[in-house]
Amino acid sequence: MPAEVLRQPCDLAADLASDLAADLACDRALAAVRRVAFAPLRVGQVLAADGATVTVSGLSAAIGDLVELAGDGGPVPAEVIGFRSGELIALPLAAGTVRPAARVVHIGRADLVAVGAGLLGRVVDGWGQPIDGLGAMAAEGQWPRGGVPLAPLDRSDLCVPMWTGVRPIDTLLTLGRGQRVGLMAGSGVGKTALMQQLIMGAAADVVVVALLGERGREIAAFVHGMGAAARARAHVIAVPADDAPGMRVRGVERAFAVAEYWRSLGAHALLLVDSLTRVAHAQRQLGLAVGEPAGPRGYPASALAMIPRLVERAGNDGRTGGAVTAIMTVLADGDDLVGDPVVDAARGVMDGHIMLARSVAAGGRFPAIDVGHSLSRTMDGVAEPWHVAAAARFRADFARLELVRELRAMGAYVPGQDAAADRALALEGAMEALLRQDRHQSLPHEQSLAALQSEWAT
Repeated sequence: MPAEVLRQPCDLAADLASDLAADLACDRALAAVRRVAFAPLRVGQVLAADGATVTVSGLSAAIGDLVELAGDGGPVPAEVIGFRSGELIALPLAAGTVRPAARVVHIGRADLVAVGAGLLGRVVDGWGQPIDGLGAMAAEGQWPRGGVPLAPLDRSDLCVPMWTGVRPIDTLLTLGRGQRVGLMAGSGVGKTALMQQLIMGAAADVVVVALLGERGREIAAFVHGMGAAARARAHVIAVPADDAPGMRVRGVERAFAVAEYWRSLGAHALLLVDSLTRVAHAQRQLGLAVGEPAGPRGYPASALAMIPRLVERAGNDGRTGGAVTAIMTVLADGDDLVGDPVVDAARGVMDGHIMLARSVAAGGRFPAIDVGHSLSRTMDGVAEPWHVAAAARFRADFARLELVRELRAMGAYVPGQDAAADRALALEGAMEALLRQDRHQSLPHEQSLAALQSEWAT
């Protein structure tokens, strides 16, 4: 039989296989077209703009999703913060001019934060983009911006002291590794300088700093004043005051995420947030923009509920041995540290608070810590018994000294009538020396404890 006849069945089978492959490819292409044709709508248009928010129609998205508005000067990113009657409420995250019926495109979510050793020594904005002019960053992984919940029973006790290099804190307000502390003050009393001092001397593996709502000049001064050694182990997230309110919330969540990543590796991260109050102000704007009813002093429930949600992300991880020690500044409007809702909410969920007093700062003492109204709830568990007792005696003598000063100013103090008051007056110089420290100085904790022990240990 000729060879050509033998090849015919093979050729026919090849032709059939080719036709089947072509039909299969065509079916897949048609299925892809159908999926695109009947997919949820991803493009809408601007329906209205009311204050800080933009109403978008014809677009399907979830709360927290990012959209892009077509602006006159280029695309304007915005975050979906609510919806009403099938229309989205979006908050622009950058400045721009948007006109009615402008095109709106859904661009997804930004829930993952770049993490890794490549972030150390770098300064980024709320999006995580470098703003220090040092080029791109080398990230080693990603971490959820909203955090990974740490179960209550997975948290270990606060039993290890965290020395700060600041003598009044190490001696009288000893902090524990994994503690959540509020640095409460009005404006202009030295909180920024104290934070720089903490970055320089705190016993931590890495430092994460969130500067939220600060003026651009203050951000530059803060970063340049850190020093080369302190900056090498620090990562700074800077969101200036002229950024959108939503960027402050994103900035603080980014800072917590980076600190949590280091904790997951077993490292000790010191997290400094300046300020928690400005983040609460930003959340207040977001809540009011979507129609949430105002509460005390105009704060909706979401603004005050955000404070414990953030604070609880710090602490010790008993599984890895890592820790996040969080020190967050809380600004008091008009120096009102009593009735401010943010101050009260923060004080209720934190493990201590350090009060800075304007009267102390006016007297020339740095740091301007109000010893009588400051408290570390973990000191008894992390400090040695003699240290706790000596600090208690110092506080008692300091309280008597304040009373003696008032009596002496009125001419009512008579030496020799009260031995405790006479002792406090005699120790006035030693107390002042222990509470005062140069702002560019970081002291070993052994030296600080020796100063306390010399006069107040029995």
